[in-house]
Amino acid sequence: MNDINMTYEEALSHAPQEEPARQYFFIERCQDILEKLKEASGKEQFTFHIATFGCQMNSRDSEKLQGILEAIGFVEHATEEADFVLYNTCTVRENANDRVYGRLGYLNSLKKKNPHMMIALCGCMMQEEEVVAKIKKSYRFVDIIFGTHNIFKLAELMYERLEEKKMVVDIWEGTDRIVEDLPTDRKYPFKSGVNIMFGCNNFCSYCIVPYVRGRERSRSPKDILEEVKQLADDGVVEIMLLGQNVNSYGKTLETPVSFAELLTQIDQVEGLERIRFMTSHPKDLSDDLIEAMKNSKKVCRHLHLPLQSGSSRILKVMNRRYTKEQYLELVEKIRTAMPDISLTTDIIVGFPGETEEDFNETLDVVKKVRFDSAFTFIYSKRTGTPAAKMEEQVSEDAIKNRFDRLLAEVQKISSEVCGREEHTVQKVLVEEVNDHEEGLLTGRLSNNTTVHFKGDSSLIGKIVDVYLDESKGFYYMGTLRP
Repeated sequence: MNDINMTYEEALSHAPQEEPARQYFFIERCQDILEKLKEASGKEQFTFHIATFGCQMNSRDSEKLQGILEAIGFVEHATEEADFVLYNTCTVRENANDRVYGRLGYLNSLKKKNPHMMIALCGCMMQEEEVVAKIKKSYRFVDIIFGTHNIFKLAELMYERLEEKKMVVDIWEGTDRIVEDLPTDRKYPFKSGVNIMFGCNNFCSYCIVPYVRGRERSRSPKDILEEVKQLADDGVVEIMLLGQNVNSYGKTLETPVSFAELLTQIDQVEGLERIRFMTSHPKDLSDDLIEAMKNSKKVCRHLHLPLQSGSSRILKVMNRRYTKEQYLELVEKIRTAMPDISLTTDIIVGFPGETEEDFNETLDVVKKVRFDSAFTFIYSKRTGTPAAKMEEQVSEDAIKNRFDRLLAEVQKISSEVCGREEHTVQKVLVEEVNDHEEGLLTGRLSNNTTVHFKGDSSLIGKIVDVYLDESKGFYYMGTLRP
């Protein structure tokens, strides 16, 4: 079993069929090979570097990939001048693909200098057939290509590459599998993301995510709770529950459990201080969830609720399945239950067919809701989505004019509403040493606003009382209270 000259085919015949035992088998095989490579090369260690593009789901996936690489024996390196470089890719916008192609040329120059270097690509971009075809044709120096559904297989794919000495491509069109209990290396010791579901069933007309992340599948509440308890026991005080649409959690379980019910169960975990979640789709945000948030002492007073457009006509073409009026009604319910909540949003400007009247409807929602902040995007065609084929694409001049007006309104409102806690004492989770001014720490309020204040680095990871001296619009300057 420990024969390090075992071929990939022989390894397959010995490997357990069940996960995660199968992957631990391949982790051990890769450990053996890595030790032999160290002896042959005279190197004390082999290094890895992961570059993560895109959303928090990708960031969480990268923590899992890092855990596997460290279990094999690789040591993290700060730059791409490493022995194993992995790009965890995003494909929400087409220019994200172009960025990866551009950086691959640089990796090729590094690989020519390092005979041991391996390059791997994974993530959403790899779920596109034309992308994989292009890499196989034009970027033959890439060693491993895999997608979003099988990141747990990294050790097995690496073993195959090392034994077969050829490019390994393993892309799954979809899956209903969720593999638990593999190594993970968290970026922060005091906070962590926790996947509660994968995939998306919404098919918004501008979005590629359902095609590259697959259909919705929820983790069991038992597995989620177990993970959260382990994290809390390990010193984690804040978790971020992750899903493309957390509000539809539980629909694929044999015994359905709603997101509100899951949230209430997680709220009982001892040692945990804060619970965040994203992303919430307005069409699925239930009264039960609002009630669960209201009654919780741990759920943070911040909700990201993507609007995308304030025009009911455009929302219908986007396939968002709510109207302007329904969105405003939902905001009213949320604010009635939790008057102190911070609301943030996403808005797209220049969606195909958007008129000046449609845009003014969006401005109207922004003025009525008064978001703490908004991520504003200029619509860009995404090949493979229904919106990319739509006629009536909006002119660049009109889009720029509208975008500038929207941004000005968002920033004006944000500067007015974000200072409402000024001259009060608030709980702050200390996250890091401020890298702009010596002696300052940076942390976050429950409502996600940043606070800078003087303090010692020993406070990182702790929740402390801070007096908010002055609002600077998007952040506070504060004073630590004893």
